[in-house]
Amino acid sequence: MNTPWKKPVVVSVGEPPEETVIETTQAAAWAMIEDWPTEDGTFLDKALEICAAVDAGRKKPEDARQAFVDAAREAGILIRA
Repeated sequence: MNTPWKKPVVVSVGEPPEETVIETTQAAAWAMIEDWPTEDGTFLDKALEICAAVDAGRKKPEDARQAFVDAAREAGILIRA
């Protein structure tokens, strides 16, 4: 699941929030599980499913990147994509 993305995403997550560069599907999944400000959300659930699908070879890494960006927007997280 440590599949690299072509372009990283910078998010401000954690407590206190700090900028984190997300460059892989694995890093995205960990950020959503460990550092996300919400525990549920339509886009969050979808992004986690897509990350698992990338790991299983059913989706492309860029699908996970886009889903991660969508989940960050849903959660109101400051991002630079």
